Amino acid sequence: MAQSPSRHFDLVVIGTGSGNSLIDESFADKSVAICEKGTFGGTCLNVGCIPTKMFVYAADTATSALHSEAYGVDTTVDGVRWQDIVSRVFDRRIDPIASSGEDFRRNRSDNVTVYDGHATFIGPRTIDTGTGEVITADRVVIAAGARPSIPELVTESGVEYYTSDDAMRMPELPRSIVIQGSGFIACEFAHIFSSLGVEVTVVGRSDVLLKHLDRELAERFTAHARDHWDVRLGQHVTRVTAAGDDRRGVELTFEDGSTCSGEAFLVATGRTPNGDLLGLDAAGVGMDGDRVHVDEFGRTSADGVWALGDVSSPHQLKHVANHEQRVLAHNLRHPDDLQPFHHTLVPYAVFTWPQIASVGSTEEEARAAGYDVTVKTQEYSDVAYGWAMEDSVGCCKLIADRSTGLLLGAHIMGAHAPSLIQILIQAMEFEITVPRLARGQYWIHPAMAEVVENALLGLDFPDRGF
Repeated sequence: MAQSPSRHFDLVVIGTGSGNSLIDESFADKSVAICEKGTFGGTCLNVGCIPTKMFVYAADTATSALHSEAYGVDTTVDGVRWQDIVSRVFDRRIDPIASSGEDFRRNRSDNVTVYDGHATFIGPRTIDTGTGEVITADRVVIAAGARPSIPELVTESGVEYYTSDDAMRMPELPRSIVIQGSGFIACEFAHIFSSLGVEVTVVGRSDVLLKHLDRELAERFTAHARDHWDVRLGQHVTRVTAAGDDRRGVELTFEDGSTCSGEAFLVATGRTPNGDLLGLDAAGVGMDGDRVHVDEFGRTSADGVWALGDVSSPHQLKHVANHEQRVLAHNLRHPDDLQPFHHTLVPYAVFTWPQIASVGSTEEEARAAGYDVTVKTQEYSDVAYGWAMEDSVGCCKLIADRSTGLLLGAHIMGAHAPSLIQILIQAMEFEITVPRLARGQYWIHPAMAEVVENALLGLDFPDRGF
């Protein structure tokens, strides 16, 4: 027998990542419920962007020390205090922030009720909170995020494995680790562990790491990675078995009969949106593949139900979720003046070694779209600050349209890539032509930004006056 609803709210939000930020002072006159079965703060705060970059910074520090001889400085890494790194990240930063966010909602948000069970729809805008209480709402926002994707071969094997959700809290550093996956998560963790002294093997089915990058950069990064990690690409895993004396390690067998093994196993094969766990059929909410389907305003197929972030967006990025949260906050307050999501130019960064950042079209995509393309790849080693760093890997690749003088894509690999690319994101967003961007401002010499300036100057345009 179905349980009768006990309370009605103006708004229910499922998820406390960007969904929690949705509930600002403009909703103070509304009754709001928020449902969270896990830790407050969502993926970014607890297991994603923020803690991983704190680990990356420690790894960068170790890597810099290990490569200082190029500058005439002899340094060594005398040891890695893994538990101190973990404590710095979680005990001193992440966990207190998550706890504080939960305390604020529970005890200092007078109009907000927190339910800490697994929320599922049992009817239109009717939610079983997982706490023994059923609630209804005028409007519902699904912001339930995503979870690690685990291949069936792994789950059926019974081997112990980590995901990005728990790898940063492992009790001690292993001597070796196998990372299954070749994307963003895999390459960031490969850098973290290898820089801290772990022997790393990266296994992927594609022929390059970070296959979604511009092909030239993907090939260059893969070649560089092979100097530091054991990289096994184009490999189909046929068997996963426990290994080691304690059976806590792993051995992967490939279709050609070869194997690799490690004391620990990290599965980093992507993340699956959580929409399939929410009983969406009962709510009349449709799916687009494995994502909750939304229109350009964030509305689902069910009246009064909206969605944002990883559960519905093709871009599993925190800055995208934050943008969608701001748009939805407006749309909920102003139903007669809806604003659309803006996903035309979505940049991303990979905090591996070296760092990588990208926005817009790859060269392959631009040519396939029929643009009259001009391309320039500028090496870090060709500018003064690149000399200072003795950088032989970094580069800035730009793709532009000859007919308009506008950038189509920008791709940077090297130190500070996620910061350097912001110059180019701004130019693309506000349609600043390449000649104007290159010569309409000063570029500080000898800052690293000169690699961007020189790449811009290297693009080939006919004299069209723009």
